Amino acid sequence: MFSSKFFNYLLVIALLLLYQHAIAEESEDGFHGDERDTLLALKEGFNNSFLDGNWTGIQCYMNSTPNWYGIQCINGRVTGVSLENMGLFGKIKPDALVNLAELSILSFKNNSIYGNLMDFSFNPKLKEICLSGNRFDGEIPSSLLGLNFLESLQLQENNLVGSILGFNQLSLREFNVSYNNLSGKIPDTGILQSIGLSSFVGNQDLCGAPTPTACSSLNDSSDPPNSNKKNPFFSPTLVVVDVIVLVVLLIFFIIYYKKYKKLKKQMKRRNSVQVVEEKRDTITINSMENSVPAGEEERGKLMFLDKNGTHFELEDLLKASAEGLGKGNFGNCYKAMLEIGPAVVVKRLRDLKPLSSDEFVKYVHAIADKKHPNLFPPLAYYYSRDEKLLLYKYASNGNLYNRIHGGRGTRDRVQFRWSSRLSVARGIARALEYLHLTIRSQTIAPHGNLKSSNVLLDETDEVLVTDYGLISLIALPIAAQRMVSYKSPEYQGFKKISKKSDVWSYGCLLLELLTGRIATHSAPQEANGLDLCSWVNRAVREEWTAEIFDVEIASQRSANQGMLRLMQIAMKCCEKSPEKRPEMAEVLREIEAIKVVVDSEDEEDLSLEQSLTDDSLSASTPSMKIADERR
Repeated sequence: MFSSKFFNYLLVIALLLLYQHAIAEESEDGFHGDERDTLLALKEGFNNSFLDGNWTGIQCYMNSTPNWYGIQCINGRVTGVSLENMGLFGKIKPDALVNLAELSILSFKNNSIYGNLMDFSFNPKLKEICLSGNRFDGEIPSSLLGLNFLESLQLQENNLVGSILGFNQLSLREFNVSYNNLSGKIPDTGILQSIGLSSFVGNQDLCGAPTPTACSSLNDSSDPPNSNKKNPFFSPTLVVVDVIVLVVLLIFFIIYYKKYKKLKKQMKRRNSVQVVEEKRDTITINSMENSVPAGEEERGKLMFLDKNGTHFELEDLLKASAEGLGKGNFGNCYKAMLEIGPAVVVKRLRDLKPLSSDEFVKYVHAIADKKHPNLFPPLAYYYSRDEKLLLYKYASNGNLYNRIHGGRGTRDRVQFRWSSRLSVARGIARALEYLHLTIRSQTIAPHGNLKSSNVLLDETDEVLVTDYGLISLIALPIAAQRMVSYKSPEYQGFKKISKKSDVWSYGCLLLELLTGRIATHSAPQEANGLDLCSWVNRAVREEWTAEIFDVEIASQRSANQGMLRLMQIAMKCCEKSPEKRPEMAEVLREIEAIKVVVDSEDEEDLSLEQSLTDDSLSASTPSMKIADERR
């Protein structure tokens, strides 16, 4: 035993000396020492820098505004780190936050950061943590249970495994771990049981309330160790082995440390070269000129897909004034007002799978070659090594999401009447049927990302379906996180998609049209949505159906039968089993058969509520069969 203790002490002393040498770096930039080390550790954890890549210019003096994007300071201490939607990629160290003792807000939302979650033991003042939309893996750290002031914990859309901890902080108001790989029983704490089901969906192995899945009773007991047995570590032979193992580990640690220092220097040199290249090649609406490759015929040029349409040069786009239209799942959109000619929309694509120039052009042409009055194909494209752009005509009346939900409760709201909603449902069905007829494979979702924000309205309110076919450009892990078809029951349960996944997306979109409520899988980042399929089924089952239809159409007596018919079609499209969903051709025939009625301002017709409560929408009754009325 004496020799074992001696070598243990020797190893500890050696490790301490190596650690002290590793962190003994001189601070010459005026930071608070421990916070500077942490911010540098954050930087070194990512492969992509943000903004101009310069992290060494951070200043956090007293109450002055920090010159580092996303950093908040109070009294010279870092209190907030918010780096959202910046395309950060790489692995972060678990101890990256160890020195930020005053940190109260942390957000890395919608990046591509991976690795285990950080240790929050040294951040007792944290109130808001948002790490959603990344690729974190491993288990939820127990250090989160010690954050007594925690108000919001957003961990959705990652790859976390293991069980959910027994969170019971009284301050916790927001909690979301949906779309991970968590398993086991949801703890029976008062806080977690008060959270809605939507915060746990997408974890197939979770059970217990509030999920509908009951937990099976498993025998988790294990036999206690035999206390009468002699402790094997008292054996002299094992003591010698223990000492040898410690010595070998110490040698390996020294070798690893030397290689790590060498690799660190190489990475610094490589990163500095990458930063220079990124600064030179970055393309924006106002500085695209700087990254146009020289000496090539097609790269650096706008390539128009319609040879007979209006054409303009890249220089015209550079001179155009730009207006941000928002952040999409696969890139930001800008409205560019050309000096001569109509306005265009520029979509900057990101998170694409690795594609050569020929592959990218092939996929874009395949999208543009689909011609239909209700499809909105790209106008042109731009390809370079670091930038891929799609250009579209500008749809002056915005998108369907804003038409349904925008301006509610204000004087500016223009009511969305039944005839207009039915016309939209028909236009989308026609476009989707065309896409399905042009694709032979049954294992592909021809649109893949059908939702209300991807349905545009032109100056005459004609329906234009956009963002179709992008599934061929996006890497599967990214598509699975962000595209609507991958939220379908068949993918959540069996990791499969098909044409019927588009049918499911269309059913959800019909429910959004009919109810005026936001669907959870298509809600923008700032909105909270409902699982409309489950919500409508529960409303019918529990007979509180008066709340189903949007108040803007519920009072139109002449539209009652058409609304009920469209609701039946929507619920059939939302069947959990793909085999039970109709083909898009059948869906279109049924919708075309719904009679258009003249909009009126009649008082609410009570027969609508009655017809909803007599099992007219029940999936188990014959009236739910879409084709029954035609037979």
